[in-house]
Amino acid sequence: MEVNATAKYLRIAPRKARLVVDLIRGKKVREAEAILKFSPQKGAELTAKVLTSAVANAENNLSLAKEDLYVTKAYVDEGPSLRRFKPRAQGRADRMLHRMSHITVVVGTREEV
Repeated sequence: MEVNATAKYLRIAPRKARLVVDLIRGKKVREAEAILKFSPQKGAELTAKVLTSAVANAENNLSLAKEDLYVTKAYVDEGPSLRRFKPRAQGRADRMLHRMSHITVVVGTREEV
C-alpha cells in the first residue's frame, strides 16, 4: 500500500531540491524525519512538510501505523520558471530564471517476501 503527497510550485531550484530528496529515499519515516530536521538546506524544510503530509495521509486515509512506513519513492519535477530581467552595462539586459519545483514523496509499507 502506498500513499503520496505533492507540493507544487515551490520556489527552489530542482537541482538543489534533489540533493535533499536523495538523502531520504528508501529510509524509514522516523529516520527520514531525523535526517531532514538536521539538514541545513532550504529544501530540507520543504521536503519535511511533504513527508509529514504523506504520513498523515497514510494514517488517516488507510489507517497505517507510522512505525511501519518507509519512503518508497521521492522525486522532484521541474515546475515553471519565473523570467525576470536584470539591467546590465550599456543599456543591455540579461534574463534571470527563478526556477520552481514540484516535490513528491510516496510512503508505504515494505512487503517482506
